[in-house]
Amino acid sequence: MISEQPGDQEDLTGQPFVGPAGKVLDQALEEAGIDRADVYLTNVVKHFKWAASERGKRRIHEKPRGDEIEACRRWLDSELRIIQPQVLVCLGATVAQALFGRQFSGQQATAAMGRITPGSTRDRYRSSLVHLACADDASRHEQVKEFVADLKMIANLLQQLPHR
Repeated sequence: MISEQPGDQEDLTGQPFVGPAGKVLDQALEEAGIDRADVYLTNVVKHFKWAASERGKRRIHEKPRGDEIEACRRWLDSELRIIQPQVLVCLGATVAQALFGRQFSGQQATAAMGRITPGSTRDRYRSSLVHLACADDASRHEQVKEFVADLKMIANLLQQLPHR
């Protein structure tokens, strides 16, 4: 599973997916029957890009620029070569664009969310899921429900694949 970049808590601890979105991910993986220990978690951008909040007490996430994504690309490519994922799961449109190209945006990105497609030489299958940190409060419950359903679909596929 690949996310955009570390969040504030991930940056402070040096561990992936330990902040609020990571807690939601843990619960969703459990509901889908996927052991987090079986999931490799990483980010496209390896640093936390942020701006100070108005009060200056919190660090607020800022979307990385294309040159920042490109600068970190060699590390991600190395990780994927080593891991050789059965299913490559992109969390959010920024990640999908970084891996599959700028043309993967707008309606194409929305249409592909939650679908599993054949992969490439580095992955057997791939899927893009909504990044839960992007959900607003009003739609969060419904998006988490859809996210869990998508994870269950991936879990079913993984059960059918021979293990390496």
